[in-house]
Amino acid sequence: MIVDQKILLTEEEIPKQWYNIQADMPEPLDPMLHPETHEPTQLPPFLFSSELNRQEFSKERWIDIPEEIRDVYRIWRPSPLYRATRLEKALKTPAKIYYKWEGVSPPGSHKPNTAIAQAYYNMKEGIERLTTETGAGQWGSSLAFATKLFDLECMVYMVRVSYQQKPYRKSLMHIWGAEVVPSPSNRTQTGQKLLEKDPDSPGSLGVAISEAVEDAATNENSHYTLGSVLNHVVLHQTIMGLEAKQQFAKIDLYPDAIYGCVGGGSNFAGAAFPFLGDKLRGERKDLDVVACEPAACPTLTKGLYEYDFGDSVGLAPIVKMYTLGHDFIPPKIHAGGLRYHGDSPLLSRLTKDGYIRAEAYHQTDIFDAAMLFAHTEGFVIAPETAHAVKGVIDEAKRCKETGEEKTIFFLNSGHGHFDLSSYDAYFEGKLVDYEYPAELVKRALENLPKVG
Repeated sequence: MIVDQKILLTEEEIPKQWYNIQADMPEPLDPMLHPETHEPTQLPPFLFSSELNRQEFSKERWIDIPEEIRDVYRIWRPSPLYRATRLEKALKTPAKIYYKWEGVSPPGSHKPNTAIAQAYYNMKEGIERLTTETGAGQWGSSLAFATKLFDLECMVYMVRVSYQQKPYRKSLMHIWGAEVVPSPSNRTQTGQKLLEKDPDSPGSLGVAISEAVEDAATNENSHYTLGSVLNHVVLHQTIMGLEAKQQFAKIDLYPDAIYGCVGGGSNFAGAAFPFLGDKLRGERKDLDVVACEPAACPTLTKGLYEYDFGDSVGLAPIVKMYTLGHDFIPPKIHAGGLRYHGDSPLLSRLTKDGYIRAEAYHQTDIFDAAMLFAHTEGFVIAPETAHAVKGVIDEAKRCKETGEEKTIFFLNSGHGHFDLSSYDAYFEGKLVDYEYPAELVKRALENLPKVG
């Protein structure tokens, strides 16, 4: 008999606090550095709200969620936890597979969890306009959604290759009132210089970040927002893992393994950190936490753990993270949200210390996984999310061989309704597997900032 196929929470069970893993880490993070002086610094106050700056460096384990934010969360939260029984049956695995489904949000992904918070705190401090970058468009559409709710203007620099591949994400941003331009653009000095060098540049998240930072820095009524990487972004996303812990408790289970896709790291960290905190505190010893990334942008599996700029031209602070080099321009893979040269400092540090391991996959393999998921579970998922599904399928197959009855959990970060052109490319055999060459990684890493 099939049981526990969908585990739900009530609106009253939406968490009232976010979880901050910095409180439980054995050692503190290396300091953030000023991009020019290389001295320890905080987030630039002319770019970020004071409350987000406080959260970025807080060591408090729990940070209260304002009721105004929880009220907006109620539009789609709590999100359901599903058991993938049909996928289990297709794989003939003894493992139990569960996924947290974030495709129920209005923009269709996990990103509004932090977009709502960032828009709220900026609104409270009198900011009128927010700038940002976006890759696949999930973050840009989420910030457009959030700024509309809090009556702010929104300016989005969208990585050019994704702007061309995913036109309906752009349409969604327009519906919520945002202005969207392909990056690199002629709007900023950063974009103009890059277009002079390469008029056909596909762009990158690092380049789009530089443009958005420059825009905010040169407009007094504006602040910059980031959809991943930074500590306060990861903090806001822990609402997903906290809900999942409650849902697993309802069925008296706890995951043996947790999977998630990784670009900057926010969705993965948001799902995994509340569980990983148990391991850090010694409450759970056996927990396998796996970050799944593209072989074409292998930050955790081929990058170096070093200090690097968060953007492409050195306007953003320098942080210690796994990086492929800030001037790395990734190939035109269809998982646009994973095309970033670095990773969250928190995720990077925990990977470096052995609490998280990483796997890298080719894009044809992840679309194979997405197709199997659609055929069994019904949901058409984003190419980014499909990296996690690929990892889960591989683990479930190992369980079939060993007979282990593991409980596997993954964060299903968003739907693929705006990625159908990518699926068309898959059907037509146009997807090319690209593994970033080690010599190009080495070349990109030669320009890391010289930090003493």
